[in-house]
Amino acid sequence: MRELLAPSSPRAAVGLVGAYFGIVLLIAAWALLGRAVRGPEPPAPRALLLVLAVWSAPLLLAPPLFSRDVYSYLAQGAMVDAHLDVYAHGPSRLGGPLADEVALLWRHTGAPYGPVFLAVASALSGPTRGDLPAGLLGMRLVALAGVALMAAALPRLARHSGADPAAALWLGALNPLVLLHLVAGAHNDAVMLGLLGAGLVAALGRWPVPAAVLVTLAALVKAPAALGLVAVVVLRIRAGRRPARAVLSTGLTAAATTVAATAAAGTGYGWTGVLDTPVSAHNWALTSLLGRATGALLDHFGSGLAPLAVPAWHTLGTAAAVIAVLVIWLRLRPRPVYALGLSLAVVAALGPAIRPWYALWGLFLLAAAAPTPSVRHRTAAVTGVLALAVLPSGGRADSGQLMLAVCGGALALVVLWQAHQAHQAHQAHRAHRTQPAPALGRAA
Repeated sequence: MRELLAPSSPRAAVGLVGAYFGIVLLIAAWALLGRAVRGPEPPAPRALLLVLAVWSAPLLLAPPLFSRDVYSYLAQGAMVDAHLDVYAHGPSRLGGPLADEVALLWRHTGAPYGPVFLAVASALSGPTRGDLPAGLLGMRLVALAGVALMAAALPRLARHSGADPAAALWLGALNPLVLLHLVAGAHNDAVMLGLLGAGLVAALGRWPVPAAVLVTLAALVKAPAALGLVAVVVLRIRAGRRPARAVLSTGLTAAATTVAATAAAGTGYGWTGVLDTPVSAHNWALTSLLGRATGALLDHFGSGLAPLAVPAWHTLGTAAAVIAVLVIWLRLRPRPVYALGLSLAVVAALGPAIRPWYALWGLFLLAAAAPTPSVRHRTAAVTGVLALAVLPSGGRADSGQLMLAVCGGALALVVLWQAHQAHQAHQAHRAHRTQPAPALGRAA
């Protein structure tokens, strides 16, 4: 038992307990804020944006949390700056202290990101010149700019969808996954979602060319955003364009943007061949879990098909995602923002790789376009669970770390319960003091 509880150092143990103590408090604060948003006097969107800024500010100066991907971003940007093929080689080819900070799993794999993000990472590489603190701060500011675009787009998308802008901001921008993974983790999903949101706002404003350009730029950060072009086409058709003309003009704009952005970045088109880079042997995506379970079962019975189990399940997951996306758009075409949110959620859920922040692909748009409060409540519940799913180090948890994390969360629950009891007692005391005294009867 003593070995299970022995972390790498006492400081690491205290840090892990404190981190989960803080995460549970953050989730509770977010839930209480959601109650206020649903209350009789909800805060204005401007007040929620101020809360987002206050909650994000301490994370700007913190070290990278919940993932080491930001080191990969910086190393890949340095590779582009050094004219190394970032799609054919991993950061190990770069060498040096920056490559040493990249997680071992990704040190020898090519970048799965598009030329737009790699151009941004390369632009940061020059001014920082390998200085890690400066590079990390720069990458976090880039992510924060993406979050700002998300927050700016959400109220406009919500009004178009007939939803409450304040509720959309609460669920889509203030949720713990945004703070923990897009701000603290500086993930490039923030840039993808920010550009995607800006593109959809442009499409709703009947600016089809800027809309297609922005959505394409989002897809040239991470490929799933390309589904946003379907929403742009649907919105153009609803604005009175003929379907064939809408598809052709959007496609040509997207193609021209891709060629221009790739030429400007100078990275080539190698990213199209490495889109499966995030797939690892221990990935906990649904199709990967089913594939490993099937492979173990086949191996138990001595079948030679065991090595094919994981690839087969990945293929089935991709096919199921394609079918589901087609059904979604056939049924929900009049609600393109909602349809796009569901489509991105399906792609994340059925894809060969998943991380907690991938849930934001769909959640961002569902926050603005969910048709019922029950959908929002279920989405919020999933957000709360996923916020607890990754250690602050970003690595795999052992038994000792899990125990320490549970202790931190349990301590936070105790503090929250005590605060609730104190609040109840204070309210009861106030009610007792304001209660009028009973009238005295007249003397006989």
